[in-house]
Amino acid sequence: MDYTGTQSGFRQQPKMRLRNSSADGPDASQLFEDTSGVEPGSQTGYRNQQAAPQAGNFAGQALLSDPMSNLAMAYGSSLASQGREMVDKNLDRFIPISKLKYYFAVDTVYVGKKLGLLVFPYMHENWEVSYQQDTPVAPRFDVNAPDLYIPAMGFITYILVAGLALGTQNRFTPELLGVQASSAFVWLVMEVLAVLLSLYLVTVNTDLTTIDLLAFSGYKYVGMIVGLVAGLLFGRPGYYLSLLWCCAAIFVFMIRTLRLKLLSEAAAEGRLVRGARNQLRMYLTMSIAAAQPIFMYWLTYHLIR
Repeated sequence: MDYTGTQSGFRQQPKMRLRNSSADGPDASQLFEDTSGVEPGSQTGYRNQQAAPQAGNFAGQALLSDPMSNLAMAYGSSLASQGREMVDKNLDRFIPISKLKYYFAVDTVYVGKKLGLLVFPYMHENWEVSYQQDTPVAPRFDVNAPDLYIPAMGFITYILVAGLALGTQNRFTPELLGVQASSAFVWLVMEVLAVLLSLYLVTVNTDLTTIDLLAFSGYKYVGMIVGLVAGLLFGRPGYYLSLLWCCAAIFVFMIRTLRLKLLSEAAAEGRLVRGARNQLRMYLTMSIAAAQPIFMYWLTYHLIR
């Protein structure tokens, strides 16, 4: 008796297809890409990309380790240091910047005494600058020492008071205040340059420096401020009276201070006015002192009406 497969109680199992069989064809998708057939040269690009930065680092190290480059760097640094020293030396001949700390070494007591000396110099007796081991002491220890704090603050205060005076007269403008400040600064520089030229022509051996002359020339701003404030409070009569007092005070101050600097050799020998050379020095001292009242009046008279 013949039985078929359908009549039996067993179902026929489906045929299992093998993986990657030829029946799937070339278009069947693969789960993993076969890289076994890749040529060896295709992976060298990635290796070269990794090796490129390392080669650059090796080249930079080789450049730094080159004796010629090190020698060039050392020569350049030495040349720059020599140039800086030359500039500092030539600049220090005219403006000793390294000594600026000395001229600003002041305190409140010194400022009060110095302002009193500039306004009332008549009772002061000892005008010599104190020294310690051939070096002048700081201004805060000696009222006769020159400083730059009072001239600098005096210049700024003068500009502010000038602006106040112009404002009370309805003449204030930023341009006019700038002209006032620039003119005062230019006159101060011209005064110092004229004194330096005069000292050179007269051939005076003195220890005065450019900053000393700048300090002495800047002390006149104290009297100018006093005159302007008096003019604002009491009018023109107060201005003229206070300015006259301050002009006489600064004249006496400059005479007694500069004669020890310009006439130091003659003063040590006890002959201040004997000889033509000493007379030139005396005339120069009086000219510098007499120029202070002229500048004081020139820079303030137009501010009071």
